[in-house]
Amino acid sequence: MVSCVRICLLLTLTLAVVARREKINVLFIMADDLRTSLGCYGDSVVKSPNIDQLASKSQVFLNAYAQQAVCAPSRISMLTSRRPDTTRLYDFNSYWRVHSGNYTTMPEYFKSSGYFTMSVGKVFHPGIASNHTDDYPYSWSIPAFHPASFRFEKEKMCKGEDGKLHANLLCAVNVTEQPGGTLPDLESTDEAVRLLKTRARNKKVPFFMAVGFHKPHIPFRIPQEYLSLYPIDQMTLAPDPHVPKHLPPVAYNPWMDVRLREDVQKLNISFPYGPIPKDFQLRIRQHYFAAVSYMDAQVGRLLRALDDLGLAEDTMVVFTSDHGWSLGEHGEWAKYSNFDVTTRVPLMFYAPGVTALMDSFGGSTFPFVDVLQQSGLSFSNNKVIKNMVELVDVFPTVSYMAGLKAPRPCHDPSFQETLCTEGHNLAYTFRRNESREREEDISYSQYPRPADTPQVNSDLPDLADIKVMGYSLRSWDYRYTLWLGFDPKTFQVNVTDVRAGELYLLASDPRQDTNVYNEYEQSEIMGKMASLPHNVSMQTRMRLQLLYLSAGIKTSRTKS
Repeated sequence: MVSCVRICLLLTLTLAVVARREKINVLFIMADDLRTSLGCYGDSVVKSPNIDQLASKSQVFLNAYAQQAVCAPSRISMLTSRRPDTTRLYDFNSYWRVHSGNYTTMPEYFKSSGYFTMSVGKVFHPGIASNHTDDYPYSWSIPAFHPASFRFEKEKMCKGEDGKLHANLLCAVNVTEQPGGTLPDLESTDEAVRLLKTRARNKKVPFFMAVGFHKPHIPFRIPQEYLSLYPIDQMTLAPDPHVPKHLPPVAYNPWMDVRLREDVQKLNISFPYGPIPKDFQLRIRQHYFAAVSYMDAQVGRLLRALDDLGLAEDTMVVFTSDHGWSLGEHGEWAKYSNFDVTTRVPLMFYAPGVTALMDSFGGSTFPFVDVLQQSGLSFSNNKVIKNMVELVDVFPTVSYMAGLKAPRPCHDPSFQETLCTEGHNLAYTFRRNESREREEDISYSQYPRPADTPQVNSDLPDLADIKVMGYSLRSWDYRYTLWLGFDPKTFQVNVTDVRAGELYLLASDPRQDTNVYNEYEQSEIMGKMASLPHNVSMQTRMRLQLLYLSAGIKTSRTKS
């Protein structure tokens, strides 16, 4: 019965999308290091009116998770719909087409289906991970655009209290004083609007445009006026600023990229646990939120261009991020962990005529909201999905909703398959809301470490240095993580070599502040996990183990 309902829903969606045209355009927008600090996700501090407006006309997924909380592995995983254990990319130093398999990417699939595909800004992670070409010409019809001003991001561009320029973490600037009088995301938006204008003149060929914004990624080199939205005396610290109780050392992220900034170095913070002085913590949070509002304004400019060019009725819009970012939660900063705050991301799909009715009177779909001039705006949204989803679900969902066939599910393992998905097509959710909790919904993430204790390369170990892999499973009730021995030469995990474990009971500990892994007997469960056939994936092993563990927890609660 369930499968029949899903098939009927998918058929309804297909008819709704295809009735207007055979294929619709896709505008795929990706932020960098954006956690769910948005008004549409219930954040009462952050001002994000343009993304909130998009959410009000979209299908919004409240519990979407990245597969690895670092840029290159997450982006490659999402764009190929393969998990890091299939792309075999855990760092920035290999190209999946020669390293693991010649997998078809999402833009490549659209290109092969007759779309004109374009990349602006940071979509693939630049460098070796995308063959120094952003995977051109496989994925894109024209070479990818990168803003010229990005080359200054790591240079001394931030004016310090001494009046000199520094390579700081906190870097609010007067844009007119920057090289070229611009910043990377301003340049990317300009280029994306220019390309949209060219496509508006050639509507016979559908387009797939991916726009990757660099913010709120550090350094916080942003227009200084956005700081005014967040007065420092109104900033608060993270609600759980301490390292979780009983956290195994291997799980901790020592935030080295933050430590290396000049303004942070002056604080002489102890390694690995810090902490950062509270007054500086408040300033980091202020600058992060300001960076979100700055990026939101660029999203607003893009969406307004869709309206102005008459493309809003023919273009699907997807908005997401590669992973989240810790702002002092658990005593951590940056990403590089398996906690919700770093793996949970915003994810929304606007499908004209499906998630929102079109204005037959020619009204504006996405009027631009200037957050610096307008405040207090709010947008309601009733199309919300609370169940667990993953970024590997994006490829099949976007394909299907745009009018193409969704890639079929991969076999396990799938190294020899060029086109398939390790995610799920979420299109069946677009015609109904799912507020109930579905126990079978689970999201998987993972993170590598070079040792059992924090090292200077714990956040970004090269493949050859990875000795431990932390596999994490997020269900409605639990965040469960196992840290297992890993061989980087064979890419094999030793399921009997358990270095540490984490278990957070979310009903009583929603922020994951108390690890209760050692309170439950593990030997029988681990034995069952190790006895599974060799070709069973880690995701299947973890899922079965959680079922055993859940039964044990429920039994212990009943006895008590």
